[in-house]
Amino acid sequence: MKLLLDENLSRRLIPFLQASYPQSTHVVLIGMEHADDRTLWQYAKQNDFVLVSRDADFYDLSLIHGAPPKLVWLKTGNQHKAATLAALLENSDVIHRALIAENLACVQIW
Repeated sequence: MKLLLDENLSRRLIPFLQASYPQSTHVVLIGMEHADDRTLWQYAKQNDFVLVSRDADFYDLSLIHGAPPKLVWLKTGNQHKAATLAALLENSDVIHRALIAENLACVQIW
């Protein structure tokens, strides 16, 4: 499973995510830092990414359009990048199970 991190998350997380989420990237690293949500949604869909965001906007798009792409919605509030990294790594089994085994469109991490 590869992740596409939204602008509201640090791009510095990417190297630390590679072991658990190979080929993950950040919107800035692919030159899409000013893209609107629908464009990012389409890019994630076409390139088999799971979107990761703190915003409800992508959740709303998933309700309207369904998956793919799938979504990890971080409902952890605005926190330091180390806490965000810990949330993604410590919940990797939950994320994989929900999105792959259970085929859910969205997993919320608190």
